[in-house]
Amino acid sequence: MPNPTAAILIVGDEILSGRTQDTNSHFLAGELARAGIDLREIRVVPDRHAAIVAAVNALRAAYDHVFTSGGIGPTHDDITADAVADAFGVPLAVRADAHAILAAHYAAAGQEFNAARQRMARIPPGATLIDNPVSAAPGFSLGNVHVMAGVPSVFRAMVAAVLPGLPAGRPVLSRSLRVDRGEGVIAAPLAALAADYADLSFGSYPFQRDGAHGTNLVVRGTDAARVDEAYARMEALFGPAAA
Repeated sequence: MPNPTAAILIVGDEILSGRTQDTNSHFLAGELARAGIDLREIRVVPDRHAAIVAAVNALRAAYDHVFTSGGIGPTHDDITADAVADAFGVPLAVRADAHAILAAHYAAAGQEFNAARQRMARIPPGATLIDNPVSAAPGFSLGNVHVMAGVPSVFRAMVAAVLPGLPAGRPVLSRSLRVDRGEGVIAAPLAALAADYADLSFGSYPFQRDGAHGTNLVVRGTDAARVDEAYARMEALFGPAAA
């Protein structure tokens, strides 16, 4: 049975402008691989309502899971929750369970639970809250869309809360071989090897160090025996003994 599939939707003008570097997709990609969920797409959209709605609808139709990052805070440009609700055609309003979590958090901190902070308690009906042990404001799962914060520490905590409850597949395993030859030299035999192991994925990643060219070859798959077998073939073709 094939692994479940997933996409990541990163929301934020700050990512597209280069002001902020996205680390959440890199982190989640590794977690999904370990969970046996195949990441198929990473998409970045601006803080524009129509763009978020269109992306959510396209991705949730194409993949088993969609993970969003960013745009669920207290400010005017935090519009991801609104857009996700509109994508599903459901209302968005302050919900009692989320309100209680946030009210208790700000009371314990001695801070005002003002109107801006209450925006973070707006949850669509039928959605499941995603726990946020870092700053209390919950994310939510609606259908196959999991709406999470953009702050990396909060995002990671939410991923830890969501992933264990999702159907998992077989973890993706990988082995890597450094080859001190350029891609142009190894391309033909590598293509032939990949054809022999069509159930696996082969990657070729060139590098240059101290004026020398080389390539890191990676084989990936969910069957450990097949990955090991393909790696042994790859090592025989391109390893030091074959040079």
